[in-house]
Amino acid sequence: MRIVDVCAFYTPAGGGVRTYVDAKLRSAARFGHEMIVVAPGESHQIVSRGPGAVLVTIPSPKLPVDGRYRYFNDEAALHRVLDQWQPDHVEASSPWSSATMVGRWQGSASRSLVMHSDPLAAYAYRWLGGFASVGTIDRCFSRFWRHLRGLGRMFDVVVCANAQLSSRLRSGGVENSETLPMGVEAGIFSPKLRSSALRTLALQSLSLEEDALLLVGVGRFSAEKRWDMVMRAVGECALRHQIGLLIIGDGPKRQKLELLAERLPGVGVVPRLSDRSELARLLASTDALIHGCEAETFCMVAAEARASGIPLIVPDRGAAVDQLVPGAGVSYQAASERALEQAIERFLERGPELQRAAAARASTVRSMDMHFAELFERYARISSAPTYQQALAGTIEPTIAEVALAAGG
Repeated sequence: MRIVDVCAFYTPAGGGVRTYVDAKLRSAARFGHEMIVVAPGESHQIVSRGPGAVLVTIPSPKLPVDGRYRYFNDEAALHRVLDQWQPDHVEASSPWSSATMVGRWQGSASRSLVMHSDPLAAYAYRWLGGFASVGTIDRCFSRFWRHLRGLGRMFDVVVCANAQLSSRLRSGGVENSETLPMGVEAGIFSPKLRSSALRTLALQSLSLEEDALLLVGVGRFSAEKRWDMVMRAVGECALRHQIGLLIIGDGPKRQKLELLAERLPGVGVVPRLSDRSELARLLASTDALIHGCEAETFCMVAAEARASGIPLIVPDRGAAVDQLVPGAGVSYQAASERALEQAIERFLERGPELQRAAAARASTVRSMDMHFAELFERYARISSAPTYQQALAGTIEPTIAEVALAAGG
């Protein structure tokens, strides 16, 4: 098949989505397919990324609060690109306006919506969850739910990487939602990469001795990741225990997090590691991954940490908890700083080394190739008999622009 991925979240400086898309570009030819990724960019470009792998960019404006990202705003230009490439299958990877643009394209290809984001969990539930139930919030956002149901009718399948999200979408009326877990890149992450020397250097950078606990957090520096909550919880525990925390990433909240780190003992903020092998060595050399975001759709870094043989300290909602194995870490009530503090205490009481041994034994995880084999097979089945309802302008709820993502920054 020729598959076109209209990927609103792709940027060379991105995180999990960029990692996933780059892996898909490398994998498609091995499965006998041609993969064209269409992304918002500074200018129109067509870049070969290998046999049967092409990256096409469409001139698009920057997101106001994070200049690393751009958003599609020219539906006609997007339709022209789809017309030129004539895909057998087209996927959209954002539930915002670009998905509606793909839905309104008048081509004959089958189509899928891949949920690389969970807007309700990232924004609505986070903003209002402190004083309203999920059901109440969903009723307040009924217009967006109508938008999602409209998108569901415009696509043959809505692909989710975790069962919580697909179940919630089906309950909300997006009946063609399916769970298809992602995976990690094979041959990169392993417990065998653990280095006591690297661990010691990391602790020394935080002014701690080698008998301290070394935690690591990796991800985009944005509000929904809750890094400030993670840092404060670790800082509170560090008043009673020898604990260090490295937060690795980049994003609009970088300056705020750096200022917070200066006030907390044993906490450091580190720039994003673009070298995947360097990240793999560091993950394997820490004592646990700590995560604060309950809105992850797959949580690539949690899967990479599990493949690296380290325990997890993760919220009990969202995709990160899918990677938690018995005896190799703890979960806590999502969005609760106090619950996270208590989880760190439980982790210490249960013995970090025992939990790391359990994590190393459970480090075999689903690979990207396993995911893509299942994904492409699913596309092949629906491409012969698409069931989506082709839409014209105005047939579903007014769209929400990609730029709405900026509200979460």
